[in-house]
Amino acid sequence: MKKLTGQDRAITRGWRPATQLVRGGTARSNYGETSEAIFLTSGYCYDNAEEAAARFRGDAKGMTYSRLQNPTVEMLEERLALLEGAEACRVSASGMAAMSAMLMSTLSAGDHLIAGRAAFGSCRVLVDTILPRFGIETTVVDGRDTDAFARALRPNTRAVFLESPANPTLDIVDIPAVSAIAHDAGALVMVDNAFASPIVQRPLELGADIVAYSATKLMDGQGRVLAGAVMGPEEWMEKTYLAFTRHTGPVLSAFNAWVLLKSLETLDLRVQRACQNALKVARFLETRAPGTLYPGLESHPQHALAMAQMSAGGTIIALHLAGGRPQAHGLLDALQLIDISNNLGDSRTLMTHPASTTHASMAEAARLEMGISEGTLRLSVGLEDADDLIDDLEQALKAIGL
Repeated sequence: MKKLTGQDRAITRGWRPATQLVRGGTARSNYGETSEAIFLTSGYCYDNAEEAAARFRGDAKGMTYSRLQNPTVEMLEERLALLEGAEACRVSASGMAAMSAMLMSTLSAGDHLIAGRAAFGSCRVLVDTILPRFGIETTVVDGRDTDAFARALRPNTRAVFLESPANPTLDIVDIPAVSAIAHDAGALVMVDNAFASPIVQRPLELGADIVAYSATKLMDGQGRVLAGAVMGPEEWMEKTYLAFTRHTGPVLSAFNAWVLLKSLETLDLRVQRACQNALKVARFLETRAPGTLYPGLESHPQHALAMAQMSAGGTIIALHLAGGRPQAHGLLDALQLIDISNNLGDSRTLMTHPASTTHASMAEAARLEMGISEGTLRLSVGLEDADDLIDDLEQALKAIGL
């Protein structure tokens, strides 16, 4: 394949995001294909035995095994790194593969992790249950309270892990302020940016060290494939992250990488449209459903901070219904257009009840501590006509007496 040279990379890093989403990282074979090629191969051949040995020693360029390198996967990694403004990127088989590898490659027995309280259910299980099994100490803090991160610091604090906006409560964390606190203590700052996407928020520019994604969400955006991504400094990626993943194998398939490459071409358009729809829907909901939360609304308690860090309010709306689970399930069951689904970031608008789906594995006390009640609903706004979404929500709200 025709690989990018150092001069080429300097040029592509100067491109604006919309151009990088279409052309960043492209490498063509000798056939000169327009669309990226899919290399469905598990391994690679060598001209002679010494070439194989040299590649494994790292003395010769070339690929050895698709658990470590694949041309299609490398194109995706290069494109994402360019988009995020990161030195390096590695993709994985799912978002949780990315989150767990990011944390477990960095932390060892005796280290301490600080994590924001509001997070995807599996991330909280990872922090609360799995990491402590390996001797890693963890402290959960209210991410809205910047000083809580400083109070939680210990001499052995190695990393801070947070989501902003958080899943599903839409808590906003002051990323620059938390980054300054962590860096003064010699800790890395890791941000799950799946809710915002790099179109709306770029954590590395705000002071974070590492950013991670469930690329299953907005990056694919059409409910087709699972994928994850981690981006950060090249030295950390090579000496820490890859030292772990090369032997544990959370690899993304070449086919899924190709699907994501094609999805990225429309990411900017999709996210911008979904954010516009979400703002319009949120404005309607706040007039009808007390407890509506959306970062783009002035009624959101952290609206100013959100707009300082994000270029738009995002695609997710949270509702907190006073009638608990019966009222929340009643609204879901009354929907005619919007789908009930625990996924998010899709071109289709989706709604779920976190307490009985995405966060069902957590104890009720832990959910309440996060801000998730039996009346909490998460609405992921898609690309339909916003007025049709409003019509559907209006009739569903009437069905439950709102």
